Amino acid sequence: MTTATTVPAARGGLLAALGKPARGKLLLFAVFAAVLVPLALTRWPGATTWPGALTVDLTGPLGDAGDWIVGNRDHHPLFLYFFGHISNAVVLSVRGVYLLLLAVGWAGVTVGAGLIARRVAGVRAALGTTAAFAVCGLLGMWVPTMQTLALMVVAVAASVVLGAALGLAAGLSDRLHRVLRPVLDTMQVLPAFAYLLPVVLVFGIGVPAAVLATVVYAAPPMARLTALGLREADGGVMEAVSSLGATAKQRLLTARLPLARKQLLLGLNQTIMMALSMAVIASVIGAGGLGDRVYQALASVDVGAALAAGLPIVLLAVVLDRTTAAAGSGARGSASPGSRSVRTGWAVVAGGTVLVALGGRLAGRLDWPGSWNVPIAEPVNHAVGWMTDHLYSGVPVIGGTADWAGRFTTWVLDPLRGALQGLPWWAVLLIVAGLALSIGTWQTALTAVLAMSAIGVLGVWKPSLDTLSQVLAAVAVTLVIGFAAGIAAARSPRAEALLRPVLDVFQTLPQFVYLIPVVALLGIGRAPAVAAAVVYALPAVIRITTQGLRQVDPAALESARSLGATGGQQLRQVQLPLAGPALRLALNQGVVLVLAVVIIGGLVGGGALGYDVLFGLAQGDLATGLVAGVAIVCLGLMLDRVTQPTERRKGA
Repeated sequence: MTTATTVPAARGGLLAALGKPARGKLLLFAVFAAVLVPLALTRWPGATTWPGALTVDLTGPLGDAGDWIVGNRDHHPLFLYFFGHISNAVVLSVRGVYLLLLAVGWAGVTVGAGLIARRVAGVRAALGTTAAFAVCGLLGMWVPTMQTLALMVVAVAASVVLGAALGLAAGLSDRLHRVLRPVLDTMQVLPAFAYLLPVVLVFGIGVPAAVLATVVYAAPPMARLTALGLREADGGVMEAVSSLGATAKQRLLTARLPLARKQLLLGLNQTIMMALSMAVIASVIGAGGLGDRVYQALASVDVGAALAAGLPIVLLAVVLDRTTAAAGSGARGSASPGSRSVRTGWAVVAGGTVLVALGGRLAGRLDWPGSWNVPIAEPVNHAVGWMTDHLYSGVPVIGGTADWAGRFTTWVLDPLRGALQGLPWWAVLLIVAGLALSIGTWQTALTAVLAMSAIGVLGVWKPSLDTLSQVLAAVAVTLVIGFAAGIAAARSPRAEALLRPVLDVFQTLPQFVYLIPVVALLGIGRAPAVAAAVVYALPAVIRITTQGLRQVDPAALESARSLGATGGQQLRQVQLPLAGPALRLALNQGVVLVLAVVIIGGLVGGGALGYDVLFGLAQGDLATGLVAGVAIVCLGLMLDRVTQPTERRKGA
């Protein structure tokens, strides 16, 4: 009897989300708006842009702050005795790891990485890891790969320490959790280019700035997942430990942390992936390594050279992703870290690496042999040239990719931007408030309105609406393709197997790398910026959708089948409603990831806030770059509040 009512219950749950409480809130809001709109029309008749009287010019204060930092960086005690020591510690750490990798040699590094993967994730992971490092050498990128790996080791270690400390505090204290949440939101939504500027002002161009920018970008996932793991520890286990008289420290070390092991390792996985995604961006401020090779190749529009340097980044990301994911799932068993078998296994890893490294040193073969290099730049450039010549324009009937980009701009982006910029500013705020209120609380609506109002106060109303139009278009395309692909993958193991390697490449390929084929096929403008954002956001949306549909209660599906529901009816009436939280999370992640690429879109003609951030970084203009970055954060906060329902807020 219980299973027979599952389908109607799922549908009723959907309708309840927009039931009487939501209608009551919207009715009260309509009355409130009916009073405010005439007042706004009286005070600012016909105003479509944000009133100048309500703006605050931060150019002067931020400009003075930037000048003070530059003028005092070489002699002020704060820089000499605090930031200077941090900078020196970072430089020494990265240099030490790099010299160690060179001393071990290519054979030692390759074998050592394979043995670690074998110990953690099994034979297949070991073979894949060994092959990945060998390919890095074959592409002629061994030394840049070691430079990037050294920087990543230091950045990931610092990110894990910082993130774990913040997550520990948030996981053990409700007050700190509430305080840290907006901080982590800001760190995760603020585009990397926006905080590159203050980091460069303080530390200058070089490795310290690159490492610290990477830490700021990569630490939030570790903090969030650490806090989540600690806060969701099994209550029964914790109660049993407490009943045995354990102290708070003992409960943490013997119960909470072991129970949160999977979340901690998932946090490590996400930190590594986000740090690697910063490898190319950090090259703009002197990180060196593979990122610098990619950046230099893109500057000369050399797709082949960019791909040769980008592939090792992808391979490193895939290898580290699979290895840490296997460790998180306990693929190699769950033996105690201090057990004899574990100690023996790691001793074998260390011994094998040392023996191979000593053999390479005695043979004088520490450097990758140049005769083994396989150049791919020229063939890739020929392939890109063919695509440009044959697909860019002149394709019969359907038109070339340049025609598609032009039509998308004319039929979608231009009308959407015109509609948003043509609305009165107060109407935009009312729409934002209504959307947030329909699925959230008054506090949710107030946060969204304040975030949108802050954009106007900062004086970047029109470029922000331009950026918003691009984000909305990109999110819409991403959701259509992502939901369709996710549904296909969830319903067909074969489709999922075919999609997985494609998603791996899309998710780990540096953002700069796929800008080149996008520009080659679509030209310069807002359409290529949207296309780049779609490619970047799709993997997360597809994977979250697939996982959400696969985790639907099998009893609900069996009940639907027993009532004679077809496959399509099961999808529409059972799977999609019950997977609602996962689909909303996919929407949220799509928004966040699209916003992360909106800055990169400024490089290919996206304009608006992305261009302002890049201009501020290039010119050292703290006011322009930081204001645009804060506006993007406000956009992200607003979009988060209008796309996440009340239930998530309650559980936060």
